[in-house]
This record gives sequence, C-alpha cells and structure tokens, in this order.
Amino acid sequence: MRTTSNPVFRNLPKQEGGGYATFGSATAGAAQVTQQFGQPQYAPTDPWARPTTERSMTIDDVVTKTGITLGVLAVSALISYVLVNGNVNLAAPFVIGGGLIGLVLVLVATFGRKMDNPAIVLAYAVAEGFFLGALSFMFTDITFGGAGGGTLIVQAVLGTFGVFFGMLVVYRTGAIRVTPRLTRMIVGALIGVLVLALGNLVASFFVDGGLGLRDGGALAIVFSLVSIGIAAFSFLLDFDAADQLIRAQAPEKAAWGVAFGLTVTLVWLYVEILRLLSYFQND
Repeated sequence: MRTTSNPVFRNLPKQEGGGYATFGSATAGAAQVTQQFGQPQYAPTDPWARPTTERSMTIDDVVTKTGITLGVLAVSALISYVLVNGNVNLAAPFVIGGGLIGLVLVLVATFGRKMDNPAIVLAYAVAEGFFLGALSFMFTDITFGGAGGGTLIVQAVLGTFGVFFGMLVVYRTGAIRVTPRLTRMIVGALIGVLVLALGNLVASFFVDGGLGLRDGGALAIVFSLVSIGIAAFSFLLDFDAADQLIRAQAPEKAAWGVAFGLTVTLVWLYVEILRLLSYFQND
C-alpha cells in the first residue's frame, strides 16, 4: 500500500497489487484479494488482526464513523464559539489547550497504533472542536484584530467541504492516479510546509511577523494557497489508503482510523482557508 501524507494511515497493513478509483467497492476488492493470494491479508500477528466472526469494513462504516466524528467536532466547535463569545478570555486557553491536546492525541494514535480506538478519535474531535470554535471567533472578532462578521466562517466551511468533495470526485473518476511518485511529491511538499511553518513560528519570537508567512502579505497569501493545495491532494492519498483497507477486508473498527485521518486533514484545510479569507477580508 502506498505511503500517505496523513500520519494516522502510515501504520496500515501493506498490500500488493492495489488499484485506484475504487473507493467504496469493498466486495470487488475483497474478491480480488482472495483470488490473488488465496486468503485475507491479515496474519495473526497483524495489528489489525480480528476474530473470524468480525465483520469486514465497508464504505458505509467509513461514512458513518466519519459523520459521527465530524458531528462531535461541529457540536464542540459551536459550544466553544458560544462560550468564547460570552467571555473572550477563554479564547486563548481554548485555542492553545485544544490544539495541544489534539496534537498529543494524534501522536498517541499514530505511534501507539490506536487509530481505530473510538475513544481517542472522539476525544480528538472534542479537542479540535474547542480549538476551531475559539480560533474561528478570533478570526472574526475585532477584539483580536479579526475581520469581523460570521460570514467568513460560513465561507471557510463551504470552501473546506467543496475541496473535499471535489477531490473525492477526482479520485473516483481516476482523473489523477495515486502513484508512488505522486505520493513522494505530496509527502515531500507536506514536510516542507511543516518545516517552514515551524520556522516562521520560531522566528516570530525574535522578529515581528517572523518570516512573513502569516502576516497577511503577498508571501503569506502564497503560502496559504500552497498549503491548501497540499491539503487537497492529501485527500487523494487518504482515499487510496481507505480503499486499500476495504480491499484487504480490514475489520469494521478500522473505519474509525479512516475517519480520524480524514478529520485531521479537514481541520488543517479549514484553518488554512479561514486564514486565507481573513487576509482578503482585512484588505
């Protein structure tokens, strides 16, 4: 299976001969695996190993788990926004606390091989919900130098899901093939963006505006556009990873890991779109 830019998918079981653009074809994928290898792809020592009585994961499981995760995130974000609107002093704690807790949960899920743990997935959704709710308020409230107006949030949400469904169509139609070369390019670009963002954060402690990647100038706009593009292409790798799981007859609980990975990418994409829109709103 190809390596994905999303860390929660990196520990998925490896499989040879996978195709593309078949996200949702669990039955056909399972039959292909059985014909080629004569048995399911999960050895007893595999971290995803399951009892023979356990049902295999389907696209419906992915949709259901992802919907539940995003629903919890949305409710948490709404609660966070309302609380911060009533007391602006809660904004910073929610942003910092929610962001840090979310990061820790991603690391625990990734390195602890707990991507399929619903408690961790839903806890991440709650933490990121409080982070996004407070951050959204800060981007739209003049107290924090925001653009003003809740319309910005609606535009960011619509833009985020527009990109998501657009990339899903691209994947399903096979307009862009998920090849090892494309994977390496996206992963390399992702690492580069993360290094630049970290460098800008460190530089901001010593120089006002840091490297200029988040100050609303021309360079900041370009950086946000590049980040949005990388996040969008990351969906292709995530869809492909989920497709491979369905083909390999992963257990039903593996759908929580897929939901986790997609949510991580959606959160990143939303923040970048919100930030980009705020630049133009301020202008």
